[in-house]
Amino acid sequence: MTSILTNSAAMAALSTLRSIADGMETTQGRISSGLRVGDASDNAAYWSIATTMKSDNKALSTVQDALGLGAAKTDTAYTGLDNAIDVVSEIKAKLVASREPGVDKLKINKELTELKNQLVSTAQSASFSGENWLYRDASSTNALGTKEMVGSFTRSASGDVAVGILEFDASTSVLIDTVDSSLGQLTKGVEVEQGTAVGTGTANATYHLIVASGGTAPSGSVAVELGATTADDDIEGMISAVDSMLTELTDAAATLGATNKRISMQDDFMADLMDVIDKGVGRLVDADMNEESTRLKALQTQQQLGIQALSIANSNSENILSLFR
Repeated sequence: MTSILTNSAAMAALSTLRSIADGMETTQGRISSGLRVGDASDNAAYWSIATTMKSDNKALSTVQDALGLGAAKTDTAYTGLDNAIDVVSEIKAKLVASREPGVDKLKINKELTELKNQLVSTAQSASFSGENWLYRDASSTNALGTKEMVGSFTRSASGDVAVGILEFDASTSVLIDTVDSSLGQLTKGVEVEQGTAVGTGTANATYHLIVASGGTAPSGSVAVELGATTADDDIEGMISAVDSMLTELTDAAATLGATNKRISMQDDFMADLMDVIDKGVGRLVDADMNEESTRLKALQTQQQLGIQALSIANSNSENILSLFR
């Protein structure tokens, strides 16, 4: 039946055009944003997962920055320790040289003094962002202890989040403590066996290398320094004490180096993890641009055909007028 009141063909063409327009709007939105799931209405489940993982990635980026700060601190402390080990090794060598008969011990002691000054300078300079793990001055009310560095961000299967911490015991790396000399590797007294006590297991002498400015020497301890008449037994005791200090410094440097390596490995892992998460989120929400461009071209063709169909439907009503002529 043909009617001038109801044009079914035109209505069908209009409905098709509206559907095509909606499809074009969706496709153009995906092309302009690059996202297949741009908001929760597109796919609530995927949008929720992607939003959470993007938030976690921001947290991981902050962790990576914190790891960089931790690496800078450990690098600084390790550089200072490494230099201190070289200087203490040189002190040990000078003491061994002073054991040679006829050597001028006073001249060697001048060298020892300068080497000690170098140790103080090294410890004071090994500071990063206001933190010094090698030197404690009088302004520090608390002894250096465990230093914490942010190392990771994790989310459990139940959704609980936690921040992982990397630790380093800075009390093992303190070279000079101006408040409590017993807490510094170079200011504390080191007990040794010398003379007739060697091999007995009973220490009979105590030596310290440095007396910090404003600090006091350990009770009952003798400074590692040479005089013109310093006895050979005393020199050998000093060598033993310095060697013991060197062992402690080497252990601290090894631990610090291992911590630094851990930070470096964790930093690399964080970078890889962030890339993997970005890739995973992309698989959920990113639009396939090849597919979307093909769909847009098809919709444009359908739109042109729809417009043509609507034009034909409208012209059919006009044709009815010819019957009344």
